[in-house]
Amino acid sequence: MIQTAGGEGSVALVDTEMAQAIVATEVLPGRSSSERLIPAVRRLMTESGWRLDGLAAVVVVYGPGSFTGVRVGVSAAKGLSEAGAVPLIAVSRLALLAASVDGGEQRVHAVLDAGRGEFYYGEYVGRRRVREVLMSAQDVMMAASGGLVVACESKVAEALAELRPKLVEEPLAGDALPFAVERVASGRFENAAALDANYLRRTDAEIFAKPAVPRAAR
Repeated sequence: MIQTAGGEGSVALVDTEMAQAIVATEVLPGRSSSERLIPAVRRLMTESGWRLDGLAAVVVVYGPGSFTGVRVGVSAAKGLSEAGAVPLIAVSRLALLAASVDGGEQRVHAVLDAGRGEFYYGEYVGRRRVREVLMSAQDVMMAASGGLVVACESKVAEALAELRPKLVEEPLAGDALPFAVERVASGRFENAAALDANYLRRTDAEIFAKPAVPRAAR
């Protein structure tokens, strides 16, 4: 399992037949995922005596979050999946965040900082995604009013203080385990060649593009 979309990256080896499912894990400090990810995966697998072609699946948190981190994680997961000829599973970081609290049957609103005064917003019921979109603070305030709001960044908690968000720890790679178990059991895997990062935002070209000038105004 690979999670490099947040402030810190992490990797985990999981065996659901073991009493302690998470066999090995490692945190990748700061923005070091691009240099440390593959060496960490190789080291953990070697120390555990695992082979790549023996995995049931490669799991990656494919965003939203740091553009570089997301790209690194997705690229590595796709490469490992192809090299070992094993299935690929992609899990949303917003889904992990929503699953970190017990919302029961109520809707959980997961919010992450997207920069430029915007937020990644995910609305969930249990592990079922209702929607994931990019929103302004005002839109989040309206969408999440009266619901259970969860964040893992103090900046987000402060910006949405009126909603009284629950501040939790940043989701780690191992937190994707329930999603992975469900996906393996149902046989729902990604098309590795077609999988793209879950950026949930406009490109810089779209953000900074100048509006077209009407012909009559030229």
